[in-house]
Amino acid sequence: MAPTIAHGAESAYDYVIVGGGTAGCVLAARLSEDPDCRVCVVEGGPSDIGDERILRLRNWINLLGSEFDYGYTTVEQPRGNSHILHSRARVLGGCSSHNTLISFLPLPQDLDDWVSRGCSGWDPATILPYRDRLLTQIVPVAEADRNPIAQDFVTAASRALGVPVVDDFNAEPFADGTGFFSLAYQPEGNLRSSASVAYLHPVLDRPNLTLLLETWAHRLLPDESGRLTRVAVRGADGEPAAVRAERELLLCAGAIDTPRLLLLSGLGPADDLRALGIGVRADLPGVGENLLDHPESVIVWETAGPLPPNSAMDSDAGLFLRRDKGQPRPDLMFHFYQVPFTVNTERLGYPVPAYGVCMTPNVPRARSTGRMWLRSNNPAEHPALDFRYFTDAEGHDERTIVDGLKVAREVAATDPLRDWLVREVAPGPDVVSDADLSEYGRRVAHTVYHPAGTCRMGAPDDPMAVCDPELRLLGVEGVRIVDASVFPTMPTINPMVTVLLAAERAADLILDRPGPAEQEARQ
Repeated sequence: MAPTIAHGAESAYDYVIVGGGTAGCVLAARLSEDPDCRVCVVEGGPSDIGDERILRLRNWINLLGSEFDYGYTTVEQPRGNSHILHSRARVLGGCSSHNTLISFLPLPQDLDDWVSRGCSGWDPATILPYRDRLLTQIVPVAEADRNPIAQDFVTAASRALGVPVVDDFNAEPFADGTGFFSLAYQPEGNLRSSASVAYLHPVLDRPNLTLLLETWAHRLLPDESGRLTRVAVRGADGEPAAVRAERELLLCAGAIDTPRLLLLSGLGPADDLRALGIGVRADLPGVGENLLDHPESVIVWETAGPLPPNSAMDSDAGLFLRRDKGQPRPDLMFHFYQVPFTVNTERLGYPVPAYGVCMTPNVPRARSTGRMWLRSNNPAEHPALDFRYFTDAEGHDERTIVDGLKVAREVAATDPLRDWLVREVAPGPDVVSDADLSEYGRRVAHTVYHPAGTCRMGAPDDPMAVCDPELRLLGVEGVRIVDASVFPTMPTINPMVTVLLAAERAADLILDRPGPAEQEARQ
């Protein structure tokens, strides 16, 4: 049972971590390694311990829209899909307790992009060695979980496109390729190796670690000196209380709820805050801006009958492609689903096959960026999210989806995958022009649940930076941000491991200790 705090009470710790998600679990474990350091985690959701719905990876799809989902929506998307449910996890472990746990190290060029944006100390030589500290078990999909149709997809993709079959995408940086993903899971039992499972479960008996579950943080408060050291929360009993950090507040609530918390606390674009009747504590125009995502579309095929039942999480294999061979990173990605993902095609009137598969062409580094903002000063009201999908002036994102639908058809027409497929259900073989493929591809587009960038870190001369390269919130003292909201640009591939690496890095920054690369250099 998680501790509770009494109505109106204020409890004090050395560090208060707001958000027990992917990054928050790492920080809680690392900071509480010192038995004299008191650490508190404020998490709005329940525990994942012993809950098979959470712990079994293949059940991820049933968590979407469930009691474990905050269920954010978007404003109208004139060039995209306005009906996307942006699932954000409401459970210990955050999205690592909720997602498919596809695990990729960031490509070196992704981190180079950050350095070019003024984020010194985030270069590949500094960050990538943290992989050896990760406690999550990251392994390629086990042989027993490799469904025959997914294997045939990999073979067909390699044959059709001339890309290599990759055994382990984390073995070395790659330019393109197809293969089974690496997952943070334990194949025996299909159990998650989430941030919660790997970092927190083994240390929950530490007397200096406190978890406040079902406890929602909604405002940062100053102490007598004006320093932001306190968090106003509402406990599981609905009663208000406060938690105080004597060293630092660490915001790990994610790319939607971290900026939301800052805005509610008077930290953000001054004019917007005043218009809502929120007192301005620091004018930070970048809070809520630079909203990033990995948009993807879908193309669906019917199969002749049910597929073999084995799988890790029903999207175990994928494809990475460079349309521009002069570049070192993929600019088109696919997930291959062993189930027909029809939530968006069905809404447009397409049939739902009894048995089927789909490919989801994905934009790795989308050039369309959005923003989020508060609708009111009521903490309970969901913020407005405008991802501005497919609005980049060059049409890069739209072109990527059109090319992706065409490439998917090439793969589907190639043996041995071709022999599994009966017909293309959506959009159907009659949809062939670029204009029609674009219209379809954008209207059925979805998210891979990777919002990022809304509190981006940057150089001192970056007017839209929200935190510095040591993750310290600008304009105030004693607050750091550690989650995907600090990303200045989106990593090419699934970003969960990048969040884990950032949290491990943050622990060293907070404690002012050398990272693994610096330690090795001293030896």
